[in-house]
Amino acid sequence: MIEVYSKTLDKAIKIDRIIGHIKGSNPGPTVVFFGGIHGNENSGVFALYQMISELQEKKEFIHGSIYAIAGNMKALENGARYCSEDLNRLWSEDQVKNLENGQVENLQDEKLEQQELFQLVKRIISKESGPFYFMDLHTTSSETIPFIVVNDSLLNRKFTEQLPVPMILGIEEFLDGPILSYINELGYVSFGYEAGQHDDFASYQNQTAFIYLCLTYAECIDRKEIDYFHYYEQLAKHSATSKDIFEIVFRFRIHQGDTFEMRPGFVNFQRVKKNHELALRNGRKVLAKYDGRVFMPLYQSQGNEGFFEIRKVHPFFLKLSAVLRKTKIGHILPYLPGIRWQSADHKAMVVNLKVAQLLAKPMLHLLGYRSKQVDKNRLVIKNREAASRTRDYTANWNS
Repeated sequence: MIEVYSKTLDKAIKIDRIIGHIKGSNPGPTVVFFGGIHGNENSGVFALYQMISELQEKKEFIHGSIYAIAGNMKALENGARYCSEDLNRLWSEDQVKNLENGQVENLQDEKLEQQELFQLVKRIISKESGPFYFMDLHTTSSETIPFIVVNDSLLNRKFTEQLPVPMILGIEEFLDGPILSYINELGYVSFGYEAGQHDDFASYQNQTAFIYLCLTYAECIDRKEIDYFHYYEQLAKHSATSKDIFEIVFRFRIHQGDTFEMRPGFVNFQRVKKNHELALRNGRKVLAKYDGRVFMPLYQSQGNEGFFEIRKVHPFFLKLSAVLRKTKIGHILPYLPGIRWQSADHKAMVVNLKVAQLLAKPMLHLLGYRSKQVDKNRLVIKNREAASRTRDYTANWNS
């Protein structure tokens, strides 16, 4: 058990890894919330603690199970983003394989936290019934409206489009090893939520509203049992670009040994023009790569992403992508020139961009593939929809 202090609430609470678990009186889904994956982002932990205490008295109205889980316990206790390394960058395919095979050594700090979370998630999936929903609660170092970060699968889109906040697609192409990318690879609905700036009281309120809305959309609790419209309005009023959908088009990465300073005054979703000065790296100007919006500018000492750039996605292309993915037309890709399977397990393909010139990232996104740039001529692509457990959710959403 650890003690966590909130500067915003001027309050301390004592928590275990499982902040709380509620088993409802009725069958239903399993909803899992993570708070404090980054230890300096504790508003989600306090909102989860409060939700658990409130709903303990309403078990007869709850369907399924609710879990509230603390992420980086040691970092939460210290009020730091992490101790040795970012817990939300450790969930790579190779690292998860090592966890599954028991081949992880030197278990300390974040590696120990990861193993405990890994085993806990496995236990929950094995003992509970689906459908499963996983949500990761965060805040940011700069001022921001609330928003959702989504691995771009149709299952994730269908659930998150109910929330009155902007949606950001494509994070999985730019970040290596987030916990929710690992869970998405298991086929479950999972996404991240950013509630606002770390120490803003509104962030705590937004976390609470988000938690209760997700519980209603997952059909874990009926909206008449909570103050549904208050929570909906709480998020909607803080979201100037409510319901807009954006895609990440660029990440500025900070390398080890770099000095990085974001220019003051930038806020999330702020419009910027190409070549506008955004930051300094090692004393040299960093300019915007595109016309678009700056996203998650870094104003804290820990972190490897200086900022992202995003662009709005037209609804037509979202509808077109859904149609193309459902037709599974992307299955013909390995038969085209310049495309081959990466390995015998057929989990990923390598695209030679010199040969397959039409398969730029926008086309791959429409077909449901995410990509990682190997070099200027090659991409490795994976189907976003292949792992989705669509049938697990169909009955729930059609009821």
